[in-house]
Amino acid sequence: MAHHVFVYGTLRQGKSNHGLLNQSELLGVITTEPLFDLFDLGPYPAAIEGSRTLVGEVYRVDDLTMAQLDELEDYPVEYDRKQIDTPFGLAWIYLYQNHQNLTQLIESGDYCQAGHQ
Repeated sequence: MAHHVFVYGTLRQGKSNHGLLNQSELLGVITTEPLFDLFDLGPYPAAIEGSRTLVGEVYRVDDLTMAQLDELEDYPVEYDRKQIDTPFGLAWIYLYQNHQNLTQLIESGDYCQAGHQ
């Protein structure tokens, strides 16, 4: 079965975990509705429900890739996931659950523009 997933951090093109999506189809780069806040945790970002837009990429992934993404994101412990509307239909987004760790807001909503490799 195919799933759509919206990625906003280390899974984006050119980032450290993008290799997990090498066999997946990039549907497009989008900016979400202003429903989120993005925080810098150092090695990776954390999105939570909030009031800003996020910039990211939507991919079509298979069941195996979805399971690998769940493992990477430590779902459902560290991150939960929910579906959001995108121009490509509903897509999963991973949302961080431990809000006490969140201090460094990425105001642009774009992890890549925040200077991360």
